[in-house]
Amino acid sequence: MVDELVPNNSSEFLIYQTEDGRTRVQVRIDRETVWLSLNQLVELFGRDKSVISRHIANVFKEGELQRVAVVAEYATTAADGKTYQVDHYNLDVIISVGYRVKSLRGTQFRIWATQTGEMRPTVYKRDV
Repeated sequence: MVDELVPNNSSEFLIYQTEDGRTRVQVRIDRETVWLSLNQLVELFGRDKSVISRHIANVFKEGELQRVAVVAEYATTAADGKTYQVDHYNLDVIISVGYRVKSLRGTQFRIWATQTGEMRPTVYKRDV
């Protein structure tokens, strides 16, 4: 797993790499947690986009998490060069989806994200 810092104006990013080295995901660090987009969740868990979308919808439908507390929109530049506002999901959602898809990668990511927070306290410092 790689802890490579990627600079950005408003957030910091780390690169998460699976233990087998086959998947690398750029992870946003902001507001004391990590954030991934739907496409990044698909890449992390190696499941179809419709499967991940359904699990996310069920997390909110079943009242496991409240959308307003765990979803944030971030500007993302697409391959076409245009900037779009894209929903990103925090670690609580990532963990919930990981349990639902029974993903070893999800467990490994949770451990990495937790350790990363402990090793990088300035990244998770709350703005006052």
